[in-house]
Amino acid sequence: MIAAMQDMGDVGSIVVDFINTHLKTTLFREVLPSYPAYVIDNGGYIELPEEKWEYRYAKDTIVFGGGSGQPSSTEELNILCQDVINVAKKYSTRFIFTLGGFHTLRPVEKNPKTFVTTTSLELTNQVRNLNIETTPEASIITGFNGLILGFAKMNGIQGIGLYAELNDPKIPQYRSAKSIIKTLEKLTYQKFGDTSELDVMADDIESKTR
Repeated sequence: MIAAMQDMGDVGSIVVDFINTHLKTTLFREVLPSYPAYVIDNGGYIELPEEKWEYRYAKDTIVFGGGSGQPSSTEELNILCQDVINVAKKYSTRFIFTLGGFHTLRPVEKNPKTFVTTTSLELTNQVRNLNIETTPEASIITGFNGLILGFAKMNGIQGIGLYAELNDPKIPQYRSAKSIIKTLEKLTYQKFGDTSELDVMADDIESKTR
């Protein structure tokens, strides 16, 4: 299972949307927030956001998340993580992969690195044997894209988190998303599609923010 939600640089949602598009996944379940985390002011009148998160599937793969935003409270975030675990157990999932951004002051330019952390030292050693770098130092990972690893560990499911470097968390980071996809392909021995489109979108963003 691949499970990730929108985070800094929109990395989680970019990767999930890319995989859904290229694997041509099929929707089988939706989750809606209990209440909105914000409202949209259209200049004199407000609208409620249309937030929802989808479970989709393709051959041997379940994908959860994408979309926009995350639950607005810790309680709702915990409920959502448990829902993902329940679905994972129902379909006998052995691994949960989550992913997101890794904010760094190191100039990333066009080659962000992806770092990996896992739910056990044994699994981490297996990842290192694939010449994949693990997270360089101790830190706290907040939000769904970190907490879901904790829920996986508590429920006896192996979990792997992939976090790609980025410098500016306020703009979409397509190169970081590409770095994660390439690392995920190494971990899963599966191809997710041509990532050159992500380079094009990154070039477009960069030309507008120079």
